[in-house]
Amino acid sequence: MTLLRVEDVYKSYGEEEVLRGVNFEMDRGDVDVLMGPSGSGKSTMLRCTNRLADTNSGDIWLGDTHVTDPSTDVNELRQRVGMVFQDFNLFAHLTALENVTLGLKRVRGMAKAEAVDVARDRLEQVGLAGQADSYPAELSGGQQQRVGIARALAMEPDLMLFDEPTSALDPELVGEVVTVMKDLAAQGTTMLVVSHEMGFAQSAADDIHFLDGGRIVESGPPEQLFERPEHDRTRSFLSGLQSEPQR
Repeated sequence: MTLLRVEDVYKSYGEEEVLRGVNFEMDRGDVDVLMGPSGSGKSTMLRCTNRLADTNSGDIWLGDTHVTDPSTDVNELRQRVGMVFQDFNLFAHLTALENVTLGLKRVRGMAKAEAVDVARDRLEQVGLAGQADSYPAELSGGQQQRVGIARALAMEPDLMLFDEPTSALDPELVGEVVTVMKDLAAQGTTMLVVSHEMGFAQSAADDIHFLDGGRIVESGPPEQLFERPEHDRTRSFLSGLQSEPQR
């Protein structure tokens, strides 16, 4: 069953055309990875998907919800689309538990006791049951990112967006976040991920979409793109990734 449908999406910032006719679909339970060089439009595509940025033209559908219709309730949409940012975006003055419960109480109107129960379950899911009372400054970057994942999961979204979730982490901390993401993929969580973590893409992705210059140059399952890329641009980009030491 198709959950996300992106149809001929264009997005410009002033004179700069960032997305130029992007098309792809995702079924419920799929894990799709957006790859491409810096400035190719990957993060912008995520931001258009949850209306942190508005498209210039084209359509995005989440199930029966017309995301790009100006009349669509953005707050309601964002309850259905979880977002994990590269720089964590945690509230420094709140504990891990409080960071996770905040949206449950304010957005979903959940009673405090119920919100705490849900938050503790989600922190346990990402391996942080013992850090519920820790503040972000007391956590490693990997732990902070896992709190961010728990916060997004707590809202029970239909779709999870990950914007380069390991790019701000020290290399030795990347693995713990990737492991959580692989677990979520195995549990059937629908995920659209901007990442160059080849290990995650090869083992967890259903499809990879390679963007260059605001367009999807090539799409396909990992084995196709990594082993038999059809386009020279895809081939040169992936060969550069493969020559880098994997974390």
